[in-house]
Amino acid sequence: MNDPIGDMLTRIRNAQMRGKSTTLTPASKLRARVLDVMADEGYIRGYEETKDERGHPAYEISLKYYDGTPVIRELKRVSKPGRRVYLGVGDIPQVRQGLGVSIVSTSKGVMTDASARSHNVGGEVLCTVF
Repeated sequence: MNDPIGDMLTRIRNAQMRGKSTTLTPASKLRARVLDVMADEGYIRGYEETKDERGHPAYEISLKYYDGTPVIRELKRVSKPGRRVYLGVGDIPQVRQGLGVSIVSTSKGVMTDASARSHNVGGEVLCTVF
């Protein structure tokens, strides 16, 4: 697999289109940090570590709905393996005038665009969530 974060985001999008309450994704530290940010911002209910059918570690992500529609309306991968996107603290864009969040991997950890600005650090923009 070339793009683990992109794979996880696609699994979340596909599960929401089907109306599933949970979805599985392989476990990694970076995926866990991205899921932590999404849970803190209220886009997912949470996640827990489990094993998949072959016994490999995985995360079971609990998706969040409001009146039958998914809370996440748009989930886009920004920085891809073929084209990495690194931005300074002043260049990190707001998503939908601040209604959404950009998830940024910085030297101080994975965080939202607002907390990256408050910590005065830039980094790799992993994805945007609205």
